[in-house]
Amino acid sequence: MAKLFLSNTLTGKKEEFKSIKPNNVKMYVCGVTPYDEAHIGHGRCYVAFDLLYRLLRFLGYDVTYVRNLTDIDDKILKKAYELYGDSSRFNDVTKPMIASYHDDMHKLNTIPPDYEPRVTGNIDEIITFIQGLIDAGKAYQSDGDVYFSLKSFPEYGKLSKHDISDLRAGERVQVSELKRDPLDFALWKSEKEGTFYKSPWGWGRPGWHIECSAMSEKHLGKTIDIHAGGQDLIFPHHENEIAQSEALHGVPFANYWVHNGFVRINKEKMSKSLGNFFTLKQIFEQFDPIVLRYYLLSHHYKMPIDFSFDDLQSAQKSYQRLIRFFDDVDCTQDQLKVKEGQSEVVNKMLEFLADDMNTPGMFGVLFENLDNLKENQDELCKVKGFLQKVLGLPLIPLPEKVMHMTPEIEALIKEREDARAAKDWAKADAIRDKLNKMGVDIQDKRIK
Repeated sequence: MAKLFLSNTLTGKKEEFKSIKPNNVKMYVCGVTPYDEAHIGHGRCYVAFDLLYRLLRFLGYDVTYVRNLTDIDDKILKKAYELYGDSSRFNDVTKPMIASYHDDMHKLNTIPPDYEPRVTGNIDEIITFIQGLIDAGKAYQSDGDVYFSLKSFPEYGKLSKHDISDLRAGERVQVSELKRDPLDFALWKSEKEGTFYKSPWGWGRPGWHIECSAMSEKHLGKTIDIHAGGQDLIFPHHENEIAQSEALHGVPFANYWVHNGFVRINKEKMSKSLGNFFTLKQIFEQFDPIVLRYYLLSHHYKMPIDFSFDDLQSAQKSYQRLIRFFDDVDCTQDQLKVKEGQSEVVNKMLEFLADDMNTPGMFGVLFENLDNLKENQDELCKVKGFLQKVLGLPLIPLPEKVMHMTPEIEALIKEREDARAAKDWAKADAIRDKLNKMGVDIQDKRIK
């Protein structure tokens, strides 16, 4: 079995992966909070760790993959109140969003996790976990809320490399008079009598971080091999998960912490407020989902991506080149089956993938060897099978994409027509460039 190396956020080093139990891996990936449509950042995360899941299985590991759904949360309750005037109708928010998210993941050809626990389905486990922390003196009640005491866990900050003395309450860490320390975080949030869930501390609902500790333990045990997610979750979410789990059990929560990089638009973090926010469905209107998968995989998972539709268009051309190359290859199902050591080119590609999932290096090997592959049918089929099985690239011709005329596109076209009528060519050219980046090709008529 090839040695696998992963960048471990906990140690800050690239390390050889060694599972707790031989040939067995327990992997937990933080899932979505389904209050809105999944965006390209979600796509990047789950494509990256779908690759890791596929790679581990190719290397011979028996993998148990858990990815949660945070189906009750402050943002969800806020959305329910905005839509229905009643935060208790949070299920009306999450149900369609979860279905949409599953549809997006299917289109990106990600393999579903073995378990996909929801917070609302694990309230008893969460309450038991919190009570254990209270009994151990690591958490305390305060007017119906329950908080984790940061002072009870001296190692706090070891993942994010924050010094606890320099920390201050950040995003989603609320300052409250009910806390003994401003940095203590909520395990249980009190609600009105008779609403949400009954607990030993009164009616309420779980805080954000406790869910993953409880659900990971339920399905994978006290110590797991790999915990993964987006870079934005390192602090406070993953830091708090470590504190809760290790304070209760006294053993490491996860041996390897693996995080993917951000997606940036014009070198800025994607944000709705900046108007540079793209959902997966918006992208799928213009590009086949597998093109997006290929585009995401062509970048190293740890590095930031400066997303642009121009680059996505280039990725489409590159992927279509692979489709054309392999389309004429008539391989039997047996020929497509490939194992480590059966193909010289696959072995070279695997060297890069096993080195912290270095997909750019892997694709470099692939394209360098395309001409040579034409001369060896069996080798060519093995490579095709590897791309399909491990990279999740079907390599089938893309369907013709029909442009859906959105209100935004219609407005831009109208604005450009007005600019051309006024002979404001600079403005017309600028709008045309913007439309081109959105995948809209403009054919002009001569203006008389």
